[in-house]
Amino acid sequence: MSGYQIAPLSRLIEQFERLPGIGYKSAERLAYHILSLSNEEVKKFSDAVLEAHEKIHTCKICCNLTDQEICPICSNEARNHSLICVVENPRDVIAMERTHEYNGTYHVLHGVISPLNGIGPDQLHIKELLGRVNKGSVQEVIMATNPTVEGEATAMYLSRLLKPLGVKVTRLAYGIPVGGDLEYADEVTLSRALEGRSEL
Repeated sequence: MSGYQIAPLSRLIEQFERLPGIGYKSAERLAYHILSLSNEEVKKFSDAVLEAHEKIHTCKICCNLTDQEICPICSNEARNHSLICVVENPRDVIAMERTHEYNGTYHVLHGVISPLNGIGPDQLHIKELLGRVNKGSVQEVIMATNPTVEGEATAMYLSRLLKPLGVKVTRLAYGIPVGGDLEYADEVTLSRALEGRSEL
Protein backbone atom coordinates (compact mmCIF):
# COMPACT_ATOMS: atom_id res chain seq x y z
CA MET A 1 0.00 0.00 0.00
CA SER A 2 1.22 3.52 -0.77
CA GLY A 3 2.08 6.19 1.81
CA TYR A 4 -1.17 7.99 0.97
CA GLN A 5 -3.77 6.81 3.49
CA ILE A 6 -7.03 8.16 4.88
CA ALA A 7 -7.58 6.37 8.18
CA PRO A 8 -11.44 6.07 8.04
CA LEU A 9 -11.23 4.80 4.44
CA SER A 10 -8.53 2.28 5.37
CA ARG A 11 -10.70 1.01 8.24
CA LEU A 12 -13.70 0.66 5.91
CA ILE A 13 -11.61 -1.26 3.35
CA GLU A 14 -10.30 -3.47 6.17
CA GLN A 15 -13.86 -4.31 7.30
CA PHE A 16 -14.96 -5.25 3.78
CA GLU A 17 -11.81 -7.34 3.33
CA ARG A 18 -12.81 -9.42 6.35
CA LEU A 19 -15.91 -10.63 4.47
CA PRO A 20 -15.62 -14.12 2.92
CA GLY A 21 -14.50 -14.11 -0.72
CA ILE A 22 -13.56 -10.43 -0.71
CA GLY A 23 -9.95 -9.59 -1.55
CA TYR A 24 -8.27 -6.20 -1.15
CA LYS A 25 -9.26 -4.89 -4.62
CA SER A 26 -12.94 -5.81 -4.15
CA ALA A 27 -12.92 -4.35 -0.63
CA GLU A 28 -11.47 -1.13 -2.02
CA ARG A 29 -14.16 -0.99 -4.74
CA LEU A 30 -16.92 -1.51 -2.16
CA ALA A 31 -15.50 1.14 0.16
CA TYR A 32 -15.30 3.74 -2.63
CA HIS A 33 -18.86 2.83 -3.66
CA ILE A 34 -20.08 3.47 -0.10
CA LEU A 35 -18.36 6.88 -0.17
CA SER A 36 -20.20 7.76 -3.40
CA LEU A 37 -23.63 7.15 -1.81
CA SER A 38 -25.84 9.88 -0.37
CA ASN A 39 -26.25 10.12 3.43
CA GLU A 40 -29.76 8.67 3.06
CA GLU A 41 -28.50 5.65 1.06
CA VAL A 42 -25.72 5.02 3.58
CA LYS A 43 -28.24 5.16 6.43
CA LYS A 44 -30.51 2.63 4.62
CA PHE A 45 -27.52 0.34 4.09
CA SER A 46 -26.33 0.52 7.71
CA ASP A 47 -29.90 0.16 9.04
CA ALA A 48 -30.39 -2.99 6.92
CA VAL A 49 -27.17 -4.50 8.33
CA LEU A 50 -28.16 -3.67 11.93
CA GLU A 51 -31.75 -4.87 11.50
CA ALA A 52 -30.65 -8.19 9.98
CA HIS A 53 -28.11 -8.68 12.77
CA GLU A 54 -30.59 -7.85 15.54
CA LYS A 55 -33.75 -9.56 14.25
CA ILE A 56 -32.48 -12.74 12.57
CA HIS A 57 -31.78 -15.74 14.80
CA THR A 58 -32.11 -19.51 14.60
CA CYS A 59 -35.46 -21.32 14.48
CA LYS A 60 -35.97 -23.16 17.78
CA ILE A 61 -36.88 -26.35 15.87
CA CYS A 62 -34.63 -26.68 12.79
CA CYS A 63 -31.91 -24.06 13.56
CA ASN A 64 -32.40 -22.35 10.18
CA LEU A 65 -32.28 -18.55 10.13
CA THR A 66 -35.57 -16.73 10.75
CA ASP A 67 -36.99 -13.53 12.20
CA GLN A 68 -39.82 -15.51 13.88
CA GLU A 69 -39.65 -17.94 16.81
CA ILE A 70 -40.38 -20.81 14.38
CA CYS A 71 -39.40 -20.53 10.71
CA PRO A 72 -42.03 -20.64 7.91
CA ILE A 73 -41.00 -24.18 6.88
CA CYS A 74 -41.37 -25.67 10.37
CA SER A 75 -44.69 -23.89 10.93
CA ASN A 76 -46.09 -25.03 7.55
CA GLU A 77 -48.63 -27.83 8.17
CA ALA A 78 -48.49 -28.85 4.50
CA ARG A 79 -44.84 -29.94 4.83
CA ASN A 80 -43.98 -33.57 5.60
CA HIS A 81 -42.74 -33.36 9.21
CA SER A 82 -41.73 -37.05 9.28
CA LEU A 83 -38.88 -36.24 6.87
CA ILE A 84 -35.81 -34.19 7.85
CA CYS A 85 -33.08 -33.11 5.43
CA VAL A 86 -29.84 -32.33 7.29
CA VAL A 87 -27.75 -29.56 5.70
CA GLU A 88 -24.55 -27.72 6.62
CA ASN A 89 -25.75 -24.12 6.40
CA PRO A 90 -28.81 -21.95 5.70
CA ARG A 91 -27.72 -21.36 2.08
CA ASP A 92 -28.19 -25.11 1.46
CA VAL A 93 -31.86 -24.82 2.47
CA ILE A 94 -32.34 -22.16 -0.23
CA ALA A 95 -30.63 -24.43 -2.80
CA MET A 96 -32.90 -27.38 -1.89
CA GLU A 97 -36.03 -25.19 -1.94
CA ARG A 98 -35.16 -23.99 -5.46
CA THR A 99 -35.67 -27.53 -6.77
CA HIS A 100 -39.38 -27.48 -5.75
CA GLU A 101 -38.97 -31.26 -5.33
CA TYR A 102 -38.61 -31.56 -1.55
CA ASN A 103 -41.59 -31.21 0.76
CA GLY A 104 -40.08 -32.30 4.09
CA THR A 105 -38.42 -30.20 6.80
CA TYR A 106 -34.76 -29.32 7.38
CA HIS A 107 -32.16 -29.32 10.08
CA VAL A 108 -29.26 -26.86 9.78
CA LEU A 109 -26.02 -27.93 11.49
CA HIS A 110 -24.22 -24.58 10.94
CA GLY A 111 -21.01 -26.31 9.91
CA VAL A 112 -19.39 -29.74 9.75
CA ILE A 113 -17.13 -31.74 12.04
CA SER A 114 -13.61 -30.55 11.25
CA PRO A 115 -10.93 -31.43 13.82
CA LEU A 116 -8.32 -29.40 11.86
CA ASN A 117 -10.44 -26.27 12.33
CA GLY A 118 -11.24 -27.13 15.94
CA ILE A 119 -14.91 -27.90 15.18
CA GLY A 120 -16.26 -30.89 17.05
CA PRO A 121 -19.83 -32.27 17.35
CA ASP A 122 -20.56 -29.97 20.30
CA GLN A 123 -20.11 -26.86 18.13
CA LEU A 124 -22.87 -28.03 15.76
CA HIS A 125 -26.67 -28.24 16.25
CA ILE A 126 -26.65 -32.02 16.71
CA LYS A 127 -28.42 -32.19 20.11
CA GLU A 128 -31.43 -30.38 18.61
CA LEU A 129 -31.59 -32.94 15.76
CA LEU A 130 -31.47 -35.89 18.17
CA GLY A 131 -34.18 -34.21 20.27
CA ARG A 132 -36.45 -33.97 17.21
CA VAL A 133 -35.88 -37.62 16.23
CA ASN A 134 -36.40 -38.81 19.83
CA LYS A 135 -39.94 -37.41 19.78
CA GLY A 136 -40.82 -40.38 17.54
CA SER A 137 -42.64 -38.77 14.62
CA VAL A 138 -39.60 -38.66 12.29
CA GLN A 139 -39.36 -41.60 9.86
CA GLU A 140 -36.43 -40.62 7.64
CA VAL A 141 -33.39 -38.37 7.92
CA ILE A 142 -31.66 -37.42 4.65
CA MET A 143 -27.98 -36.53 4.97
CA ALA A 144 -27.36 -33.64 2.57
CA THR A 145 -23.96 -32.48 3.82
CA ASN A 146 -21.50 -31.61 1.05
CA PRO A 147 -19.48 -34.43 -0.58
CA THR A 148 -16.24 -33.29 1.09
CA VAL A 149 -14.13 -35.27 3.57
CA GLU A 150 -15.66 -33.26 6.46
CA GLY A 151 -19.18 -33.52 5.02
CA GLU A 152 -18.88 -37.30 4.63
CA ALA A 153 -17.42 -37.70 8.14
CA THR A 154 -20.26 -35.62 9.62
CA ALA A 155 -22.88 -37.68 7.73
CA MET A 156 -21.33 -40.93 8.98
CA TYR A 157 -21.12 -39.63 12.57
CA LEU A 158 -24.79 -38.58 12.53
CA SER A 159 -25.84 -41.83 10.88
CA ARG A 160 -24.24 -43.82 13.72
CA LEU A 161 -26.13 -41.70 16.29
CA LEU A 162 -29.47 -41.88 14.49
CA LYS A 163 -29.73 -45.53 13.40
CA PRO A 164 -30.16 -46.90 16.96
CA LEU A 165 -33.17 -44.55 17.31
CA GLY A 166 -35.02 -46.62 14.71
CA VAL A 167 -35.08 -43.98 12.00
CA LYS A 168 -34.22 -44.55 8.32
CA VAL A 169 -31.02 -42.65 7.42
CA THR A 170 -30.33 -41.94 3.74
CA ARG A 171 -27.64 -39.98 1.87
CA LEU A 172 -28.14 -37.70 -1.11
CA ALA A 173 -26.90 -39.40 -4.27
CA TYR A 174 -23.99 -37.46 -5.73
CA GLY A 175 -22.86 -38.14 -9.23
CA ILE A 176 -22.14 -36.87 -12.72
CA PRO A 177 -23.50 -33.38 -13.34
CA VAL A 178 -25.90 -32.97 -16.26
CA GLY A 179 -23.80 -32.15 -19.32
CA GLY A 180 -20.65 -33.61 -17.74
CA ASP A 181 -18.28 -36.12 -19.37
CA LEU A 182 -17.47 -39.42 -17.66
CA GLU A 183 -13.79 -39.15 -18.61
CA TYR A 184 -13.43 -35.96 -16.54
CA ALA A 185 -15.21 -37.28 -13.45
CA ASP A 186 -13.07 -38.33 -10.50
CA GLU A 187 -13.32 -41.79 -8.91
CA VAL A 188 -15.34 -40.63 -5.88
CA THR A 189 -17.93 -38.94 -8.12
CA LEU A 190 -18.17 -42.02 -10.36
CA SER A 191 -18.54 -44.43 -7.45
CA ARG A 192 -21.21 -42.14 -5.92
CA ALA A 193 -23.04 -42.06 -9.25
CA LEU A 194 -22.97 -45.88 -9.36
CA GLU A 195 -24.20 -46.20 -5.77
CA GLY A 196 -26.98 -43.68 -6.36
CA ARG A 197 -28.22 -45.28 -9.57
CA SER A 198 -31.95 -45.86 -9.93
CA GLU A 199 -34.10 -48.04 -12.15
CA LEU A 200 -35.22 -46.63 -15.50
